[in-house]
Amino acid sequence: MGTNFKDRIILSVGGSLIVPNGGIDTNFLTKLNSFVRAQLAKNPNRQFFLVVGGGQTARHYIEAGRNVVGHELSREDLDWLGIHSSRLNAHLVRTIFRDIAHPYIIKHYEIIRKVTEPVVVAAAWKPGWSTDYDAVLLCEDYDVERVINLSNINQVYDKDPKKFPDAKPLDKLSWQEFRMMVGNEWVPGMNAPFDPIAAKKAEDLGVKVIVMNGDNFKNLENYFEGKEFVGTTIE
Repeated sequence: MGTNFKDRIILSVGGSLIVPNGGIDTNFLTKLNSFVRAQLAKNPNRQFFLVVGGGQTARHYIEAGRNVVGHELSREDLDWLGIHSSRLNAHLVRTIFRDIAHPYIIKHYEIIRKVTEPVVVAAAWKPGWSTDYDAVLLCEDYDVERVINLSNINQVYDKDPKKFPDAKPLDKLSWQEFRMMVGNEWVPGMNAPFDPIAAKKAEDLGVKVIVMNGDNFKNLENYFEGKEFVGTTIE
């Protein structure tokens, strides 16, 4: 793409980390800001793509729409509420990194921008999938082989740990195994570790995804330094 960055990192930042319950978690954003800047200071060849999700903002808007008109809202309408929530969160993140970030948020993925700044912020594009899929599209556009998926879970489990106390964490999964768990259908506002449409695209491209807790920056640092880390690798 005409830049000198040899190490492109795509972080899919779950909206649940930025807006966990309707309020913005400035503590998390402060830690993210410090972490990315420290990584760039140590690795001048590194470039971060931060793909920002909608989180509870999206779910609150989706629920509000449903509460007022019942279930007559189309999936497309619900998805657009999620998309705009993602874009609002992304604008906040770009504002935090404004001195080192690309001036425009990536939100139209049929255009491949020449990005020369160390931080690039991306948001949701159009209905039919989550920002996980957009993160995989960036892999295709900028020739990146992995996505680090930061969410509010430590690992992928064999079943929902909120419902099943005996759920077991998984260190490694094939795409085939993961896709059997999450199915093939995207539902607006769904809360899968990685969206089913994104999973299919990642499998097709041979992209590796590492799912880990986004609020454990020591663990994330361990991963970057090749040390032992807690997470799930899907490939």
